[in-house]
Amino acid sequence: MKRIAFPILALAFALTATASFAAEWRSDYDKALADAKAANKYVLLDFNGSDWCGPCIEMKKVVFSKPAFLTYASKNLILVDVDYPQRKKLSEAVTKQNERLAKQYDIERSGYPTVVLLDPSGKVLGRLEGYMGETPADMIAWLEKAKKKGG
Repeated sequence: MKRIAFPILALAFALTATASFAAEWRSDYDKALADAKAANKYVLLDFNGSDWCGPCIEMKKVVFSKPAFLTYASKNLILVDVDYPQRKKLSEAVTKQNERLAKQYDIERSGYPTVVLLDPSGKVLGRLEGYMGETPADMIAWLEKAKKKGG
């Protein structure tokens, strides 16, 4: 019985720990803006090439997947993944939306990753182009600075 109880407890703890800093990456920009306004949260747009852009993949691995960032994001941000994959297929609606967003936010294909912070009303507060080895703490500091500067 003890052999079964420990793995079950370990799994329950892991799920609880994950839930405490769960932040969901969305693909629907318009819904994200509406939810941000309703919840008074900021919107973080991550323009990336998830299956071909090395710096994009590294940024997700080193920054966006870490507990410190996810905890911060769950309290402060609505996260939007604006992806331009080469191998992975997106729905036609998401593909069209992402093409529109690239024009709207003046994103160049060579400029991935680009992170854009919006206030709850959709106003651009900051833009970070490229990935230069930032940590979750660096990203959070940049976000806080952009929020203060914009508000």
